[in-house]
Amino acid sequence: MNILLELFVVTFRVLWAFVLAAAKWLVRPKEKSVAGQVCLITGAGSGLGRLFALEFARRRALLVLWDINTQSNEETAGMVRHIYREMAEAAAAPRVAGDGEKEALPHCNLQVYTYTCDVGKRENVYLTAERVRKEVGEVSVLVNNAGVVSGHHLLECPDELIERTMMVNCHAHFWTTKAFLPKMLEMNHGHIVTVASSLGLFSTAGVEDYCASKFGAVGFHESLSHELKAAEKDGIKTTLVCPYLVDTGMFRGCRIRKEIEPFLPPLKPEYCVKQAMRAILTDQPMICTPRLMYMVTFMKSILPFEAVVCMYRFLGADKCMYPFIAQRKQATNNNEAKNGI
Repeated sequence: MNILLELFVVTFRVLWAFVLAAAKWLVRPKEKSVAGQVCLITGAGSGLGRLFALEFARRRALLVLWDINTQSNEETAGMVRHIYREMAEAAAAPRVAGDGEKEALPHCNLQVYTYTCDVGKRENVYLTAERVRKEVGEVSVLVNNAGVVSGHHLLECPDELIERTMMVNCHAHFWTTKAFLPKMLEMNHGHIVTVASSLGLFSTAGVEDYCASKFGAVGFHESLSHELKAAEKDGIKTTLVCPYLVDTGMFRGCRIRKEIEPFLPPLKPEYCVKQAMRAILTDQPMICTPRLMYMVTFMKSILPFEAVVCMYRFLGADKCMYPFIAQRKQATNNNEAKNGI
């Protein structure tokens, strides 16, 4: 009898979850504040990582930027400092109060810290994380964004590049989370963001290592989310970000069917990050961009494999990475010829 009662309660909660989800589509939830909180972003030197840094800076977060490229990381830090200076100037400028008197806005005292870190190396991650704790403080928002792609067919891809892809795109999430999660658990406060990909939900030909790494990142994130729920640590939020092809140059040359491409063009990085920020600041568990990706993922889950193949071929998604791989191969050959290799 107890199990029947529990089944009724579970059914009610499932239906209620649908109601709440629908309500969020109709009424936009209020965004939470991250002002003054320490936000660490991996791969902050370029692409989405740089844009995430700028968005968090505009929301007065204290930024910790990690990247393997010191120069590009410092360039991002310079952009963040410029935003901080503009906010400080705005805070220092008096504004007119309701009664006609002038009052000053609160002073903005924010800083940005940069660290050169290869997240694909476990020891490097742990040593850099210890430096962050000593020099900055405990991290409240962790954005696992760093990513690489080899750009080779499986049988042409050197083992070292396969290992590198897996280490940076997947294993690094384990090391960064293990470094900063304990304090989050102690405080029951924090937010872990996993920047994965639509290729972590469904795959395509020619990028086996990349797809495997992103599937791994998605699996890691989902399991971690369940572990936090099981531990009743509701103060620690998680957000999984799965964008479609983003026009950052990472997959330059990737093409779907030309008749379909106008309806599903590569995403602008700024749009992708703004959508992700909205999800993060409203504690949304997952965001797929564009929303059509939800439908593609659902269809891939219920359709027979041969039906999925037919759909891929119609969209031109079955070999969409081939032009990209060809361009990477040509660029590699040109570099080898230039260097006399």
